Amino acid sequence: MSDDKSAREPIPEDARIDALEARLKAAREREEKRTGSKVSSKSHADHRMGNRVLADLVGGLLGGSLLGFGVDTLAGTGPWGLLVGLFLGIGVAFRNVFRIAGTQKPPSDEG
Repeated sequence: MSDDKSAREPIPEDARIDALEARLKAAREREEKRTGSKVSSKSHADHRMGNRVLADLVGGLLGGSLLGFGVDTLAGTGPWGLLVGLFLGIGVAFRNVFRIAGTQKPPSDEG
């Protein structure tokens, strides 16, 4: 450990970092003007809702197919277990999507 004074002083900020931050701020402001406003929390909620609906649809199809294929494999029933499982999975997926859609408030006509 040296008693060198330069080792104990804080490092001054680089002018390049300050210039980069100023350019980023200006770019954000230009993008806000171009798009009209910042991304709202409503659009994030809509995105999450879309992802949930997609996950329910894909999960219902894959889950029903896998269960039907498992029944076919164990019982030797040919494609019938797969078909029944697939249609049950589709039914469950649509029921979940309708339930999700029913819990949402309709958009207001105020504006």
